Amino acid sequence: MITLQWAYALVGAMFAAFAILSAFDRSNGKRLGNAAFWGLMATSLIFGSWLGDFVNGLLVLALAGLAGFGALGRSNPPTTTIGERQTWSYHLGNKLFLPALIIPATALLGTLAYMYTPLGSLGWIEERRETYVFLCLGALVALVTLYVWLKPPRLAPLQEGRRLIDAIGWAAVLPQMLAALGVVFAAAGVGTVIGDATRAVIPGGNVFLTVLVFGIGMALFTMIMGNAFAAFPVMAAAIGVPLLIQGYGGDPAIIGAIGMLAGFCGTLMTPMAANFNIVPAALLELKDRNGVIKMQVGTALPLLAVNILLIYFLAFR
Repeated sequence: MITLQWAYALVGAMFAAFAILSAFDRSNGKRLGNAAFWGLMATSLIFGSWLGDFVNGLLVLALAGLAGFGALGRSNPPTTTIGERQTWSYHLGNKLFLPALIIPATALLGTLAYMYTPLGSLGWIEERRETYVFLCLGALVALVTLYVWLKPPRLAPLQEGRRLIDAIGWAAVLPQMLAALGVVFAAAGVGTVIGDATRAVIPGGNVFLTVLVFGIGMALFTMIMGNAFAAFPVMAAAIGVPLLIQGYGGDPAIIGAIGMLAGFCGTLMTPMAANFNIVPAALLELKDRNGVIKMQVGTALPLLAVNILLIYFLAFR
């Protein structure tokens, strides 16, 4: 049976390749730091299930140390020449996007086929992990398509991936770490404290005010923690489950889905979401490092208001 560990191993193999290529890249003055960082990521993904909590915690501390002490640097590995890219662009145009479209198409069609045809009865894939498996399969199919179609240099995809991941740097692992932080906050009882404070302030039976606090709380906690996945466990434990769902009988699917969208509005407005807001500013060499955030606030605030109203009018019909 194909399990989620297979997907972790595949991604870990990619990071391992980045680490090896970084180690031999003498043009990068911080090649050893890059190699160590991506090597630790590979170790966590491939062997994390067997290392135990303590060792995985040490890996996380090591990653934070490498990032915090500035051990990572940008690389500029050889991939394809500018002339080759211009030639492909001229002759193929928008067809160059085909490999990128293969990935979501394979994930969508594969998941639907596995769930709604006799294929699913074969039990080849771990339950509720179908989309992850087909997403990885789509990436492999896209990679094979690239090699057969464009015939790039043998290491070009890996080198280009390394160039991109080095440009993003440590911020690439923020979503995973912040999501884990949300679980830690929830386990520490932060949600219970917020829930008790909410009950003390909001009059009993006032659904709208509770929804308002939930939506704004999702956005604010996301701004503090940098990721809606980190904020959700806290706000769900504080308000979403005990008050909106159990107390007022709200629809869990609507509250959960639109609540996450409310959190994403906070993502648009915080420098803590470095991989979304600070890294693009650096890659685009903007003079204002908060320029991306400033442009997004005008969209985020009205969208947050709409999400709050959607929860109120849809979840309690």
